[in-house]
Amino acid sequence: MAAAQHIPDVQSDASAPVGVFDSGIGGLSVLLDIRNALPCEDLLYVADSGNVPYGSKSPSFIRERSRLLTEFLLEKRAKAVVVACNTATAAAAGFLRSHYPTPIVAMEPAVKPAIAATRSGVIGVLATVGTLSSARFAALLERFGNGVQIIVQPCPGLVECVEAGDLDGNETRELVEKYTAPLHAAGADVIVLGCTHYSFLRPLIASVVGPQATLIDTGGAVAKQLRRVLEAEKLLNSKQSAGTERFWTTGDIDSGRRVIACLWNGPVILEKI
Repeated sequence: MAAAQHIPDVQSDASAPVGVFDSGIGGLSVLLDIRNALPCEDLLYVADSGNVPYGSKSPSFIRERSRLLTEFLLEKRAKAVVVACNTATAAAAGFLRSHYPTPIVAMEPAVKPAIAATRSGVIGVLATVGTLSSARFAALLERFGNGVQIIVQPCPGLVECVEAGDLDGNETRELVEKYTAPLHAAGADVIVLGCTHYSFLRPLIASVVGPQATLIDTGGAVAKQLRRVLEAEKLLNSKQSAGTERFWTTGDIDSGRRVIACLWNGPVILEKI
């Protein structure tokens, strides 16, 4: 995907769409929350599945991909851009905000609400290597982590399972059991799903860890923050009809269409970048 050559000025048109991107299809979990919170907004979604997972990539690579995807969405007239990826947020949110006047809404692992919810004082965080090793995540732990034990667990392979549409197969279950075992052994009663892909594994993770652990993700909070931003900027769409969605992928179009349709719970038209 070539860099955009002519980025439009920041959109002041409330009828313009909202752009969302992720390393792959995991950000669809955030898109679903956005759709529920903002039923009249038109939405654009880009899955960078040709480069998934981001968790094993360098920060400079992720920052460049995030730049290109943001510029693609701006070329499509996006009035706001949601970075629906924790790893991309850690590597690129600050860069994007400093380079584009368009509102940028990004992710943050739900450490703060997890601390408020814990009774045992032990919290588990499931995330990618890229998120857990980032300075942004370290700052989050330093800011909110006093007085509790936070156990971080990188989860190589889980993103790929979701990308393949395997949400409850033997391989996926084995990985979930492996990654949650240390959290269970330490007495974690709250587990943060620190990657948007993992939200689609919520039923499987819940069945593995049992009712003694509460699962928390941040898609709903991001959707609320997007609404606040659009309201503050007077960019909420005032139409009364249902919003539309458009989908693009940098990966395989056939497998992408199949998995996205399954996760979106309906047929989709998927375009190739």
